[in-house]
Amino acid sequence: MNRKLRVVFIGFGAINSRVADLLKQRGAAIEIVGVATKDDPVERARIPSGVAFLASPSDLAALKPDLVVEAAGRAAIDMWAPSALATAPCMITASTSAFCDDALLPRLAAIAEQNNSRILIPSGAIGGIDALAGAATLGLDSVVHQIVKPPVAWKGTPAEKLLDLACLSERKVFFSGTAREAASQYPQNANATVVTSLAGIGLDKTKVELVADPAVRLNGHHITATGGFGRMSISLENNPLATNPKSSELTALSLVRLIEQQTKPVTV
Repeated sequence: MNRKLRVVFIGFGAINSRVADLLKQRGAAIEIVGVATKDDPVERARIPSGVAFLASPSDLAALKPDLVVEAAGRAAIDMWAPSALATAPCMITASTSAFCDDALLPRLAAIAEQNNSRILIPSGAIGGIDALAGAATLGLDSVVHQIVKPPVAWKGTPAEKLLDLACLSERKVFFSGTAREAASQYPQNANATVVTSLAGIGLDKTKVELVADPAVRLNGHHITATGGFGRMSISLENNPLATNPKSSELTALSLVRLIEQQTKPVTV
């Protein structure tokens, strides 16, 4: 592009504020023109100086964004995505647990098609999605996604009713089920399993294990898949986001990469 990319952020919590800081540090060819967040003094104070506050999806049209970046939770997609796809050429949706609703993604895809827009789903805290999606072309027999995090990362989730997180002394697998169940019950911690599912064999065939381990400091994702292509094993150990241990630093980094890709003539 011969001008800066006009970007609107939906949500400006731990993830999107980190993304904005990184983009600024890197001198990215973007301009943040608007932020949608809760309309209270604390949240509004976090918005960078000179950036417009969006109170309603109807405010998007006046800003004419090139890209809308959502990282505000599943309810935000329902509220903002239709207007974002109608007014911007592209939208990134980070709260992928929203797609546990089978009707949502097709509905948004239809809106995108009507408006010649695109929906981009970031890889988030995981990698190797290109390999998994390529392997799915020949068919996959199984995909297992295990998430291992320290006990503090599971605070404020249903895991608190299953484990004494403060006193946990050994590794515990506290959830075993499908990606749909994991992402529905643990939307902040298990968003990545939806990405695995969309690339592979779907929400109901992708198996998930959630683990609390007091011996680890990093957030681990271990994905194994078998099929006509052969067998793959993908392992990542991510630093937790400094302001939110439920999320990984790589989640923010994947958004930075995806945003910067929209400004470059060559991408890898």
